[in-house]
Amino acid sequence: MRWGVRLAVDIGSVRIGVARSDASGALAVPLEAIRAGGDELDRVVALVGEWEAIEVIVGLPLHMSGQEGAAAQGARLWAERLADRVDVPVRLVDERLSTVQAQRALQAGGRSTKDSRALIDSASAVMVLQGELDRQARASDGDEGQGR
Repeated sequence: MRWGVRLAVDIGSVRIGVARSDASGALAVPLEAIRAGGDELDRVVALVGEWEAIEVIVGLPLHMSGQEGAAAQGARLWAERLADRVDVPVRLVDERLSTVQAQRALQAGGRSTKDSRALIDSASAVMVLQGELDRQARASDGDEGQGR
């Protein structure tokens, strides 16, 4: 796996959750939640530069059937707009159930849904990013084993 920080973005109608990885690509942590409907794209572009990210992963909210709805189409357009403004790859990753997983994790930590609404967005981005980091790590392990 390539060395460098990766960012993940979970697009919501109220907030945009952002997470980042460590440089080794092993661990995802919440970064911030940005209010949607304004300059959120500018803020994400700034974060890409600030963290010297090597890629941005945007959650693609597919229906459970795998079909795309309006939210997925919106995320696709948002990712395209971001890709036009940054010099790193922007990839879409299936984010089905990431918000549910984030809510459950926060509840397990003793937070109510009402008290954790602002945290859910960045926690959801963590779930998307950690899932992708783990997938890439498994793929790398498989590649290394094939050369033996």
